[in-house]
Amino acid sequence: RRQRWMILGLLAGLGLLLFLTYFLVKNIRQKQKSNALIRLASLRSQMNPHFIFNSLNSVNRFISENDEVKANNYLADFSKLMRSVLNNSNKDAVTFGEEMKTLNIYLSLEHARFDDRFNYEIEVDSNIDHQEVAIPTMLIQPYLENAIWHGLSSETVLNPELHIKVAWLDEGLEIHIQDNGIGIQNSSNKSGSTRHRSRGTAIVHERLS
Repeated sequence: RRQRWMILGLLAGLGLLLFLTYFLVKNIRQKQKSNALIRLASLRSQMNPHFIFNSLNSVNRFISENDEVKANNYLADFSKLMRSVLNNSNKDAVTFGEEMKTLNIYLSLEHARFDDRFNYEIEVDSNIDHQEVAIPTMLIQPYLENAIWHGLSSETVLNPELHIKVAWLDEGLEIHIQDNGIGIQNSSNKSGSTRHRSRGTAIVHERLS
């Protein structure tokens, strides 16, 4: 009788384990599917039609001004950025060094497109290992885009500047993005700016979650 109860108990435990495993696997698959959708939405946000359209317009402007060197350099950087975004779109994370390289290309493109009207600086803690530390791909770019488009692009801003500081703390990376633009409240009054900004940052928050 004791053996019979032990066998029944083991069978019940095995059944419970299989039941929990089924729901665990189902939950993991749902999260993987959700992450894939988030990555796709993030890719669409990063390669938004406005950025591509404006970048190609910049190349066309350089050509019309007979500035062949600037047009070639801009197009080369634009190709590098698109290749980087596409290559990393199916990854949850990349090395910090790769992310910084992509951000530098993006900032150089925007800097050239705005006729070098704003200055930018990236300050990185020397304690950060660029090859060992991992970071979600294109995590910082939406905030830089907001700072440039909704803050620094205004003609009313004198000597526009963008400063990015990355520090290493015990719990991980701490990233500060600061600009001397017109401010969030003033930029919110622009048509459509609030919607674009909230969508980009909402995707970042969802990816982090």
